[in-house]
Amino acid sequence: MKDHPSKEQTLVIIKPDGVQRTLIGEIIKRYERVGLKLVALKMTVPTKEMVEKHYTLDPEWRRITGEKRIKAAKEKGEVLDTEDPYEITEKVLRVLKEYMASGPVVLMVWQGAHAVSIVRKITGGTEPMSTDVGTIRGDLVLDSYSMSDDDGRAVRNLVHASGSVEEAQNEIEHWFSTNEIQNYRLVGEEILYDVNLDGILE
Repeated sequence: MKDHPSKEQTLVIIKPDGVQRTLIGEIIKRYERVGLKLVALKMTVPTKEMVEKHYTLDPEWRRITGEKRIKAAKEKGEVLDTEDPYEITEKVLRVLKEYMASGPVVLMVWQGAHAVSIVRKITGGTEPMSTDVGTIRGDLVLDSYSMSDDDGRAVRNLVHASGSVEEAQNEIEHWFSTNEIQNYRLVGEEILYDVNLDGILE
């Protein structure tokens, strides 16, 4: 039997810059107020090995990430050192490992209808400068690909959010054991998911 959409889960990581800027509560509030349920939460300082494994769980990540960076550069008229997506991603992965292992991160699993796509919408695009106002990255960060490339570092964008349901499942398994994920009911779920809104009136 197929799970109800309300059971969909996604992984969110508040990156070291989000922790250092004391934005943990603000970021959690953005996901919580839309109706998502927090079912797992912990803080850790990840190793570079854990970070590399996280980003390469999808064998296509290197190609896709490199192609995305090339496309963004062309749209802005930027000239990159190379147009080989794998060369670009090698540098991206190196600086990501430095960035993500530089201090504590907050790991979270969020659950709710369309959790993956809702979290991505609230989080905003990967590059803060070009993403929409109203998103976490659009409202709270002023970084850009060109500035991070010039500085030789990862773009600081506060949050990682899984890109698909399959990716979310793999990432959750990478960071959390089964017994760290809580199964509980929120009263508010009656309003979000109950078909007839039974039980409101005495």
